[in-house]
Amino acid sequence: MNFATSERPAAPSPRMSTGVAGLDDILGGGLTPQRIYLVEGSPGTGKTTLGLQFLLDGIARGESGLYITLSETRDELRAVAATHGWSLDGLSIFELAGDQVLDIDAQQSIFHPSEVELAETTHNVMDQVDQLKPVRVVFDSLSEMRLLAQNPLRYRRQILALKQFFSARGCTVLLLDDKTSQSDQHLHSVAHGVISLEQIAKEFGKERRRVNIIKMRGIRFRGGFHDYSLDTGGITMFPRLVAAEHMGEFTPQISSSGSIGFDHLLGGGLVRGTNTLMVGPSGIGKTTLSVRCLLSALERGEKASFYLFDEGLGTFFARSAALGMELRPYAESGQLRLQHIDPAELAPGEFAQMLRDAVEQHGVSFIVIDSLNAYLQAMPGEQYLTLQMHELLSYLNQQGVTTVLVLGQHGLIGEVRTDVDLSYLSDTTVLLRFFESNGHLRRALTVIKSRTAAHALTIHELQLSNGGVRIGAPLEGFEGVLTGLPSYRGATPMMSTAPNVTDDVGK
Repeated sequence: MNFATSERPAAPSPRMSTGVAGLDDILGGGLTPQRIYLVEGSPGTGKTTLGLQFLLDGIARGESGLYITLSETRDELRAVAATHGWSLDGLSIFELAGDQVLDIDAQQSIFHPSEVELAETTHNVMDQVDQLKPVRVVFDSLSEMRLLAQNPLRYRRQILALKQFFSARGCTVLLLDDKTSQSDQHLHSVAHGVISLEQIAKEFGKERRRVNIIKMRGIRFRGGFHDYSLDTGGITMFPRLVAAEHMGEFTPQISSSGSIGFDHLLGGGLVRGTNTLMVGPSGIGKTTLSVRCLLSALERGEKASFYLFDEGLGTFFARSAALGMELRPYAESGQLRLQHIDPAELAPGEFAQMLRDAVEQHGVSFIVIDSLNAYLQAMPGEQYLTLQMHELLSYLNQQGVTTVLVLGQHGLIGEVRTDVDLSYLSDTTVLLRFFESNGHLRRALTVIKSRTAAHALTIHELQLSNGGVRIGAPLEGFEGVLTGLPSYRGATPMMSTAPNVTDDVGK
């Protein structure tokens, strides 16, 4: 028996935008039209804002919209919209919680009030839809419907009836639910898709909001949690970065760091499409060495971004200028994008999106993150931190970006430690240490790892002066420099403070 059929597979239906670009990206293009979707979240997560953005996006596309509210008044909705700078003039609002609900004469005495109110509520909704014929509908919220139904069976049947009604009229519906009933899973099975909004309060700093697509039939979406912000102007979502989705082609050319001595240690210089990790205690010169590499890229005409977590902008500019590295002209021209980041106000997804925008929209090819310690503090208690950094660095490498990372260590002399070991994620690791010699505190520099070049294995003295970065000869006469307490067994001369002692003055 032949079961072959000549029917062609159904063409994929066009997507409907949610009004939030990041959410459309997470869903792979948007929602399937003419379906019912559940948007759940505790109060304050932005369900109403998302619903309004969904409807206003439809109005901008010439699609009529209806907002059915059981919990908020029309004036409250307009006030919410006004805070975002929106006008609801083209939107139909049906307020079920009107004056008739408070009319004492309208109360029933024979039938149970909830039975009559539920039927009247459902009929009023249907009458409005038949009258206005909207393309998009937001139903806010289901908690009142659940209370009127009083039992799960009646509630489920009512939701199924509404689903069939909206489907027959070609409506795309967002059902908003405030999760007052945590054990209620009826909506999850009935809805075509479930979008869960969460708000997590931190002990200090800004609360964190994230979205998770629990279910979406017929759509291949990006799973997991995605950060989003709720500010003036609406919701902005930051899809979780997946480096494998952003493959790029580039030539891995070698560029100078701006220091002849440092280039020698690196095996030629910094390689495009790689990241370099500067590791050392506070005050050792990690930021200064990073700025020297940054300035060299700017002098070549590259666009660069510097993300400053630890230091104020004024101090950063003044200190760089004092070391002979003036950055203000590049910042004023827009070639350098210098951003001061407050870690208490940052979400990991938002920071990743900032880097993506810099690379994809502004053509940035050189990035410095100073420092990773503050970035890690923005995510206290976060698990899989190294996986997040792996995705971020893999993305930057695949885009051909040269990245410099600064990681501070605890302790100055002797044993030092780091908050987290990220050295295995770096392509090149530069180690800086303080050491003592003849009653003076000095700096040492070495490259302990490079995946792209045959780097030098020697340890050199590092000096920072008004001439910039100066790197001396190998410290061959010392043993134990990296421990901070070396022993002297040779005749290696120490660098003087005169700028003419070395040939490596800010070149």
